[in-house]
Amino acid sequence: MSAATIYYNSTFRHGVDEKRRVQIPAKWRPEEEGVELTLMIWPKHQAGTCLRVLPADRMAKLAADIDAMPNGDPAKGILKRFVGSKSVQVALDKSGRICLPDDMAAAAGIKNEAVLVGMIDRFEIWSPNRYEQVEALDAMLSPKAFELME
Repeated sequence: MSAATIYYNSTFRHGVDEKRRVQIPAKWRPEEEGVELTLMIWPKHQAGTCLRVLPADRMAKLAADIDAMPNGDPAKGILKRFVGSKSVQVALDKSGRICLPDDMAAAAGIKNEAVLVGMIDRFEIWSPNRYEQVEALDAMLSPKAFELME
């Protein structure tokens, strides 16, 4: 395992300032300066939209997975347009914060506070109210999910 491997684990609740900047936990920050993360609108949860944050290697894998889809599959174009138009590259400032674009923060319902949720190889940014719903749904579904683990 390389020293640069980052595991996104735990949950953090941070304020969002007037410029929509949110603090990224120190353990989640890339060691190298100038590394960009991909921030995208993620509408796939029943509790509502959140923002998904991918490090460069996960974004490259997502792009490769979409590119590997058959050209005749209409989902390929839809996913390319969606990911291409609903994502931005963000870099951490000197204080370890990223700025959430207006439209993305609004889509995710993020105002004064955000919950950063580790997902091992990526993380999500939720509005506190929506994340409460996620936790309740996850609690109901977790027994079945844990059956898949040894």
